[in-house]
Amino acid sequence: MGFKEEIAKRRTFGIISHPDAGKTTLTEKLLLFGGAIQEAGAVKSNKIKKGATSDFMEIERQRGISVATSVLAFIYKDKKINILDTPGHKDFAEDTFRTLTAVDSVIVVIDVAKGVEEQTEKLVEVCRMRKIPIIVFINKLDREGKDAFDLLDEVEQKLGLTVTPLSFPIGMGYDFKGIYNIWEKNINLFSGDSRKDIEETIAFSDINNPELDGIIGEKPAKRLREELELIDEVYPAFDRDEYLSGQLQPVFFGSALNNFGVRELLDCFIEIAPTPRPKESDTRLVNPNEEEFSGFVFKIHANMDPKHRDRLAFIKIVSGTFERNKPYLHVRNGKNMKFSSPNAFFAEKKEIVDISYPGDIVGLHDTGNFKIGDTLTEGEKMNYKGIPSFSPEHFRYINNSDPLKSKQLEKGIDQLMDEGVAQLFTLEMNNRKIIGTVGALQYEVIQYRLEHEYGAKCSYENFPAYKACWVKPDDPKNEEFMEFKRIKQKFLGTDKYGQLVFLADSEFSIQMTKQKYPSVKLFYTSDFHIS
Repeated sequence: MGFKEEIAKRRTFGIISHPDAGKTTLTEKLLLFGGAIQEAGAVKSNKIKKGATSDFMEIERQRGISVATSVLAFIYKDKKINILDTPGHKDFAEDTFRTLTAVDSVIVVIDVAKGVEEQTEKLVEVCRMRKIPIIVFINKLDREGKDAFDLLDEVEQKLGLTVTPLSFPIGMGYDFKGIYNIWEKNINLFSGDSRKDIEETIAFSDINNPELDGIIGEKPAKRLREELELIDEVYPAFDRDEYLSGQLQPVFFGSALNNFGVRELLDCFIEIAPTPRPKESDTRLVNPNEEEFSGFVFKIHANMDPKHRDRLAFIKIVSGTFERNKPYLHVRNGKNMKFSSPNAFFAEKKEIVDISYPGDIVGLHDTGNFKIGDTLTEGEKMNYKGIPSFSPEHFRYINNSDPLKSKQLEKGIDQLMDEGVAQLFTLEMNNRKIIGTVGALQYEVIQYRLEHEYGAKCSYENFPAYKACWVKPDDPKNEEFMEFKRIKQKFLGTDKYGQLVFLADSEFSIQMTKQKYPSVKLFYTSDFHIS
């Protein structure tokens, strides 16, 4: 198969939602269709100790939540599908934002009872900013929830999307009979038996066929006909170009836990979802079908396998092919590097691959050479952009609880920061280390991982900061900047790249600083272009 055909086969997407909307369950059911796993692990049930396939860190098993993005791939109908399952918990939003730089489209999962929740709003905003194509999956239809039309209105209003339903529920909760698939014009009946792997579908080319009344009952059939008429009048017809440019969002209904409506979603997804898309670098737009390889690190994960202290850098391939044992340029270091065992992910198994194509995600063993956002090429000097660090909202001093283990502590913190779990700031005054995170739960994760993976214990102490602002003066030599540094010295530190950061103690103090020192610019992300 040629290079272009390989690209056309690939679909790389992320699944995003508020915690508990059923993202991880949906991921598992998709893997089930791809034959990548034989049975789905019940995610929350304590009776089954299997745990979900995609949650492999101990702390995730204890809490029943996903804290790290996992990469899973499977083949379905001759398409190679790469899923990036992101954490929904808001304390780990940063990991999710970074993952969104590596996907070509997303599926947003919404809980039928809770509707659009706050975390979903933030993530969808990022997708809209980047014009990422979105498909909406409304989940948990076997439970009582909001009316389907109300939900569609809510998605339009709260998320600012333009939707068009491609499937529609027949009843809901106790009366849930099944789904009418608008895209393929057939009906999928719900038996409520979750042991069945895949439900039966009945083709219905004509919705007015009286047989429908016999199958789902007279009242539901009448209601369905009225609702489908309404959909025709109110919602725009599906247009693939509008979907691909981020202007129209198709909606599917289903129940991931009962494996219902998932096949409809997947079948439509592989037809309409984009193949790998071009990406902007600091010098030019790079197309996937260029011969020369290029890719970037969007995630680093240490100690995926507790038996081996390994670190994997996840690389999204943007153009060309990535080959095993071929030297590539690490642009930031200016060094050529070869990789003898690049990993691909097939469900939870890792395999060594000889060649990977645009859209694929490859895991490279890393001994500390990579940082998030690094670019690899065949020699061209360019950097992919748009992988920001966000301003943390929680700050704590980190103290070493065991003086004999200070080396382990330093190494652990260093590696966890490279992984992007949190950010490290060093105070200019006394060199004390401060960890800043987007959410409080990260401190637990850091403490747990330092102890279990590096054998180091730490304790925290609050540091009274409100937000971290990256500082960029118009002119580093002018009086105003010197005065700013002198007066604010207690609140100044540097991040791990040596950039100056102002750890402001309140919103008021940020406003006053802006008024008093207009030539000193403050940013909430370290990637100055976006703010």
